Amino acid sequence: MKPAARIQTTIDVLEKIKDNTRVPMDSVIGDYMRVRRYIGSKDRNAIVERIYDMARSDARIGWWLEKFNVSNNARNRVIVWLMIVEGANEKRITKELFDGSKYAPEEINSQEQHILKLILEGQYDGGGIDHHEMPPEIRAECPTYYEDKLKVYFGDSFDDEMAAMLTPATLDLRVNSFLASREKAKDYLEADGVKTEITPYSDVGLRCVQKSYLARTKAFSKGWVEIQDEGSQLIAQICDAKPGMQVLDYCAGAGGKTLALAAAMERKGRIVAMDNDARRLQKGRDRYKKAKVADIIEVRPLEENVKWLKRQKEKFDIVLTDVPCTGTGTWRRNPDMRWRSFGPSLEELLQTQADILARVAPLVKPGGKLVYATCSLLPDENEEQIEKFLRDHKDTFEIKPVPENLGKPYLRLTPYRHNTDGFFAAVLVKQT
Repeated sequence: MKPAARIQTTIDVLEKIKDNTRVPMDSVIGDYMRVRRYIGSKDRNAIVERIYDMARSDARIGWWLEKFNVSNNARNRVIVWLMIVEGANEKRITKELFDGSKYAPEEINSQEQHILKLILEGQYDGGGIDHHEMPPEIRAECPTYYEDKLKVYFGDSFDDEMAAMLTPATLDLRVNSFLASREKAKDYLEADGVKTEITPYSDVGLRCVQKSYLARTKAFSKGWVEIQDEGSQLIAQICDAKPGMQVLDYCAGAGGKTLALAAAMERKGRIVAMDNDARRLQKGRDRYKKAKVADIIEVRPLEENVKWLKRQKEKFDIVLTDVPCTGTGTWRRNPDMRWRSFGPSLEELLQTQADILARVAPLVKPGGKLVYATCSLLPDENEEQIEKFLRDHKDTFEIKPVPENLGKPYLRLTPYRHNTDGFFAAVLVKQT
């Protein structure tokens, strides 16, 4: 594709994202690309990377358009981005990218010419997407709904924490220690052209040094490595699953943490993977087979196993609940989630989380562990939720502190402090 065709595709996708307000951005992009096989991999990657970069600057682009007093539409957003962030000059915009040729955007109209004029006349100071007149919450790309909560929690670190969430997420891998050592996986990946580094916190993690294509590597095809953020790996790690244990992964989803637990158990014992989304659970089956741990994992959709679950009182050494949450810790990976809600409200989620904790608490053996986890930054879903649970179960559960470099007494990870997604986890031990 020519550069102009890439720009038109970017505009088309941005318009579809705006029209599909209840569909996550990655799904809209995937649907768009899936029926356009003629878009090659290099073009596809360049287009998607630009869209994600723009999504991480959503509020700031909007601020510029408001400053210029022009419509906040896809074409205007792209023009502002090209000039202010990518440094395109007037000639490149009008003669090369918006020239009206086949597959290119239509020629610049009068309103768009107004944007070019304002930028060229100096209303843009050449300092990048940020501007000294921007309010702090705009510069931080922080939704008003969460601003007060995050400012209270982060305090003086608010600016640094929010800035860290404006960078792309790292590509982390979890080594399946049941099949290969971390050193062996690292060597085989490098032989296939994928350079990695040892992760600083996870015992089984590798971090790709640059953008990598794993599908063609031996380590990936053999099930030696899985894509998983280091923070997610650490939630499984603090569960401290051992061979022979009985484990319940209550909100298992597609099985990322189930796989990590199974590898730690060396395929000895039993894991029950449950979720209310039977289709996501089903996706995990092929992953379990590939990792050679399927024979210790039972897959049980929640709706079909309500009665079964009630019979499991005090049956499990570990119950992991990676509960539904706002996902505020994944903003650098899912930047559209800052501004659009794709599920229940915070208030509804808080009730769901409390209900899950109350439902699974009886399933833990005396001396066993209940591990509560979220990918949220909000204290409402994290510390406050656990404090409420402990008040209701003060004679039953007590906190087991995690290693101090991960938080105190709970696991608390952020992109700024740990270069992971934002995660919270609490380990609660049932008293004997």
